[in-house]
Amino acid sequence: MRKLGLNDRQIKAVLYVREKGRISNKEYQGLFGVSKPTASRELDSLVRKGILERVGVTRRGTYYVLKGSNVS
Repeated sequence: MRKLGLNDRQIKAVLYVREKGRISNKEYQGLFGVSKPTASRELDSLVRKGILERVGVTRRGTYYVLKGSNVS
């Protein structure tokens, strides 16, 4: 995952999603002690790299899953 340019938090987040099935922006903030903008930026980066997929559009209902995990 380092070859994809992921930082330590992003790597841990991917492992978290593998284990738990999903992660929200709020969970990311709590797990790693980062601000909302930082969490959003890093999660968006994982989406752009094709690792995670955003489910939902905005606000509280939005969470992230592994790309191709077929969540409805």
